[in-house]
This record gives sequence, structure tokens and C-alpha cells, in this order.
Amino acid sequence: MTDHHSPHPPHGSDSSDSSDAEAEAEAGLRDRWHDTLVAARAGAEGPDPLPYAENLLARWAEPQRRYHTTAHLSTVLDRVDTLAGHADDVHAVRLAAWFHDAVYRPDRSENEERSAALAERALPEAGVPDAVTEEVARLVRLTVTHDPADGDRNGEVLCDADLAILAGGPQEYGAYAARVREEYGFVPDEAFRAGRAAVLRQLLDLPRLFRTPYGAAEWEARARHNLATELELLTSSGTG
Repeated sequence: MTDHHSPHPPHGSDSSDSSDAEAEAEAGLRDRWHDTLVAARAGAEGPDPLPYAENLLARWAEPQRRYHTTAHLSTVLDRVDTLAGHADDVHAVRLAAWFHDAVYRPDRSENEERSAALAERALPEAGVPDAVTEEVARLVRLTVTHDPADGDRNGEVLCDADLAILAGGPQEYGAYAARVREEYGFVPDEAFRAGRAAVLRQLLDLPRLFRTPYGAAEWEARARHNLATELELLTSSGTG
């Protein structure tokens, strides 16, 4: 919010700064995609990575998104970096992060399946070996439940990275919850509260939200506190 008692900034500077920051962030994502795709090819030849990055970034920037945006993609990739030492194939996990919400419509239930199918079409064409493509698609489908099997180290990393937002500080978590509500703006309040409460209970019922040692130590307690607090707020407001 602008302080009206201070000198006004030059006209358009805020929007210009924002545009510059967004352009820089997208450039960084393109570089990350390039490096990940080349590494996943394991020395094999393939087409220019850039068009694939542009296609994915366009998907992540669709207007119906409020939480599942390029900012979420960047955050998940950052968390994968934090947990990289736990993964068996971190390149497959990073590719799965790029694809896990590449198809996203808040009014549909088959987003993960359609995102996995997109990976299965795009990655072989991009020069990724079949075995890696299969692993990426499996990991994307795993984000339906965020419940990897014991010993599924790649799945543990992706799911922990995707759920790490739940362990944010009060402001970060509040902003996350608000953006989720905005994505479901077409749902009436009472129905949203009931549906969101069901999701929160499902997460709280998991024996462990985080499966990696780092996630369990650093994120579990705060995430459970945040989920329980949001659930209490939802149910005390009339439904749930």
C-alpha cells in the first residue's frame, strides 16, 4: 500500500518493477528447465528445450490460477533442491515438479491424470528416455494422494516439496489459503468450507505429512498446527 504522505514514485515504476521481476523469474525458470531436461536426457540428443519451457510456463500462467501459478512452481523446485540428496533420481523429480499441475482447472477432478498424460506425450518427444518418462508420470499421479509408499524416495521428495507450503509462517500460510479460496471463487462459501474442511481432515489423518527426514524434522509440526488452525476457523464459522 502506498504511503500517501511520502513523495509519489515516478509514474509506472511499480508496474515496471513488477514486470521486471516477473521477467527475471521466468528467465530463471527457463534456465532451470533447460538444465533439468538436458540432465534427464543423459547425453542423448534432443530438440531445443526452450519451446517446451514456453509451453509449460504458459500453462502455469493461465488466468484461472491463483495459487497454482509459476510462483508455486518455483517454490516446489526450490524445495526439491533442498531435499535433492534424498531422491534416487532428482532429475525425474524436478521434471515431475514442472508437470504436476501443468493441467489445472479448479472445477475438474482429473488434473493430475491429464498432467501425467501431458508428460507422457511431451517428454519422449523432448528426448527423455522412456524409463524416466514413466517415472515422471508416476510421480505426477502420486500427487493425487501425497501418500508415497515406504521407500519411494522420489515420491517422498516430490510430495514433501509440494506440501511444504503447509509449514509456512502465519502470513505465508494465510496468503496460501486465501489464494486457494480465490481459485474456487465459483463455489459458494458454505460448500467451500465443507469441501476444504474435508481436505484438511484428510491431510491431518495421514500418519505423516512429510516423509523425508528433513521434512519430518523441519515442517511436520508447523504444518499440522496450520492445518488444525484453519480447520478450527472453518468449522467455527458454521459448517464442516
